[in-house]
Amino acid sequence: MNKRMSRIAGSVMSVAATSAYAHHSFLAEFDPDQPIQLRGTLTQIELINPHSWFHIDVVSETGEVESWAIEAGTPNTLYRKGINRNTLPVGVEIIVDGYRAKNGTNTMSGRDITFPDGRQLYLEGSAPPAPE
Repeated sequence: MNKRMSRIAGSVMSVAATSAYAHHSFLAEFDPDQPIQLRGTLTQIELINPHSWFHIDVVSETGEVESWAIEAGTPNTLYRKGINRNTLPVGVEIIVDGYRAKNGTNTMSGRDITFPDGRQLYLEGSAPPAPE
């Protein structure tokens, strides 16, 4: 029986370690000193764990279209807030406030989405540490 319990415990620890490695803290990927606001057209929604992703096309200052990926909270958290594929239909123009990725890619941790009518939704994503 001890061998079997050891195998089960080892399997559980392996899965837990893999999950912990795959998840990250806000500061590992995003810069709290680089807040950013984007206005763009929603092109895709990925309601997946551990974070949902919203993709928007933004017209840059030079007139070129840039695709951005916005990290948000878990699908369950967003569903409980009333956010789903019908809440954010592809093609809607939105404003997103959040924090830019440290690696310089067109990726951000989203904080809020603002609709054209002024409604705001808090995205429940990873966030900067609280001030001391």
